[in-house]
Order: sequence, then structure tokens, then C-alpha cells
Amino acid sequence: MDKPLEGIRVIAIEQFGAGPYGSMYLAELGADVIKVENRATGGDPSRQSGAVTLADDDSAYFQAFNLSKRSVTVNLKSTEGRAIFEDLVRTADVVWNNLRGSQPAKLGLDYDTLKSIKSDIICTHISAYGRDNDRAEWPGYDYLMQAECGFLGLTGEPESPPARFGLSMIDFMTGVVAALGCVSALLGRSKHGGRDVDVTLFDVALHQLTYPGTWYMNHGIETSRVARSAHPYNTPVQLYRTQDGWIFLMCMTQKFWELLIENIGHPELAENHRFATMSDRANNRAELTGVLDTILMTETTEHWFSVLQTKIPVAPVNSLPEALENPFVQATGMIQTVPHRVVEEYRALSNPIKIDGERLVTRCGNGLGADNQTILGDELGRDDLADLKASGAI
Repeated sequence: MDKPLEGIRVIAIEQFGAGPYGSMYLAELGADVIKVENRATGGDPSRQSGAVTLADDDSAYFQAFNLSKRSVTVNLKSTEGRAIFEDLVRTADVVWNNLRGSQPAKLGLDYDTLKSIKSDIICTHISAYGRDNDRAEWPGYDYLMQAECGFLGLTGEPESPPARFGLSMIDFMTGVVAALGCVSALLGRSKHGGRDVDVTLFDVALHQLTYPGTWYMNHGIETSRVARSAHPYNTPVQLYRTQDGWIFLMCMTQKFWELLIENIGHPELAENHRFATMSDRANNRAELTGVLDTILMTETTEHWFSVLQTKIPVAPVNSLPEALENPFVQATGMIQTVPHRVVEEYRALSNPIKIDGERLVTRCGNGLGADNQTILGDELGRDDLADLKASGAI
């Protein structure tokens, strides 16, 4: 497959989640993403993070965010290391980082600094709060954004403690938004030249308030938590009990409500004035929940999923193992088995983007500094790599 970003080179100074997740999209779409890491600190800390170690410089956590990337070790704070970095910039299209907002200028990773080296370089910055405000020095992580931007207050059962998402969705969304901004700048480069692209965790989190945010800003409506992970207005759109667990039903239209009661064998509910319209059902949500629980608890989740699928929007509530072992996941190729330098075969989640109907083939991210010889030696022509390593420059 000819991938759309082939020929684009990205120099990435990144760690942990948002930056690596976003640049992994670029890598799997064909860009040559080169992680620039500091050997003295062990490189990206995620190489030693999480529950499973794959090698001294690799972990399952690291691979989740760094598929299809190469790695060189360069100390940006040393004179020789800086010179090597600038040589890399001359070969690149993008310099990408997810450092604290004050750091890119200090480390010379912004467009003002790099434009004299490569006039059309695209400098993409991911930070917690931005580079141009009084929080530029603040560290920040996904969970903090969920807390401050209202996500915890919208998540969980009423009267329960605020709850965060089970995954770092702000990190992931910020990485993808940054990738979109980066690619947009690349598309406009022939007209506008190089530039800075800035995306922050805070801004992305706040932007995702979408319709609840719009309702409050314009109409003073404060969306609150609703039991059973329900939609605030449409009903039945929530969790229901089954004989052996839970099922999620989404009757977002009157048509789906009518198909639901027909297919669960209770068409008489159409005659109940308390449930006649979406508004009636919302006003009598607790009573309807009891009625549907009683019906659905007569059979298993698997039974009802089989009965209702294709007719109304419906999903079983799976555990993590059930989600990954779902036959549909296998059938659609959302898991790939790729070679790994130590553990041999490694299973990775496929990129969700398809090109011409095909999944993007991926590979494991390379070891710390594994590409020093290929990139710094062979390509940049440095024949003093051993001396540079001894001096701490690489």
C-alpha cells in the first residue's frame, strides 16, 4: 500500500501519552517519525512504564503509543547534540513535541528558532495549558483536565463521587487533534510556509463539552449526571439489567422504541400513555426502567443482543477481555500480530483508519537509539558516533 504521508519526516520530542499517540497516527499513515530521546534519562519514560516489561528499553505501555517509529538518542542540551538535532531538522518536515508550555522556546523547538535552519518547518506543540498564558510553566495531565473541565462532574451515578473516564481520552483526542493541525499546516505549506501549530489538553477537553457546554452558555441549562449512564433527555437510552449482566439500548427515535417493544414481545407498551412519546418516557424514566428491567431479566445479554441487533442500536456491556476477544474484532482486522525484537510475536491494535479498504500495516517501535547508525551515521554522515556517545551527546 502507498501510504498518504510517505516522504514526510517528523522529528518527535515526546513522552507518555498525547504526543506519542498523535505521532503514531502520522507514523502509521506513512510518515517517518523519528523519536529524539535522551539516553542519560532512559529516553521516553514510557519505555519503563506499566505492568509489562518487554526489554530493558521497552514495555507494553510504550508499544501502545509508539508503533512504526524509529529512535535516535540526542542530548539537546549539549553543544554537539544540538548541532546533530539541527542537522536532523534540515532533513525534516515537522518538529513535534509535547513538552510543558514554557519548554519549546527554552529548548529551541519553536518556529522562531528553527526557521533560520528550515524555513518551511512545521513546529507542532502539544502542552497542558499552552505556551502563551500564565499557565505556561504548569505541568498537567489528562486526569486534571477531566477534573477542571467538568468531565468528572458529568460522569458516574447521581450522588456518587465524581468519576473519570476509564481511559485517558483527553490525551488521545489531543494527540489526534494535533495530528490534524499538523497535517493541515503541511497541506498549506506551499502557500503559507512554515509555522507553529499549538494544541493543548485543556482546550481540547473544554471543546469536547460540545452540546452540554452550548446549552449552559446560551440557555443556562446545567446537565447533570443521570442513573444508568443514560442520555439526559432521550429514553430509553441507557443500561438495563439482563439475566446475567447488562445491555445498553439506544432508542434515539420513536421508530426504535416501537421496534424495541415489538421485538422483546411486549407491543402492548405502545398503548401505555406514560410511554407514548419521547417526552412521556423521559418524564417517567424510573418507571420505564423498572418495566424494561423486569422484561429483560428473563433472558441473558447474549439472547437479547441476538434478538435486537440489526433492528435497534444495541450493545452488550463487555469486560476488557470480552471486548478484545469479540469475534467482530478479529473479523474486521482490528488486531495485528507483528514481529518484536525480543518477544518475537506481539499483538497490536490496528489503526482505525483504512486506506482503499485496507488496514494500515504497522510494526513495533524501535529500541532506544536503535537507529543512531542508520540515521546519524549513514544518513547524516557522522563517523564519530562512539565518541559522541562517550561524551553524552548521543
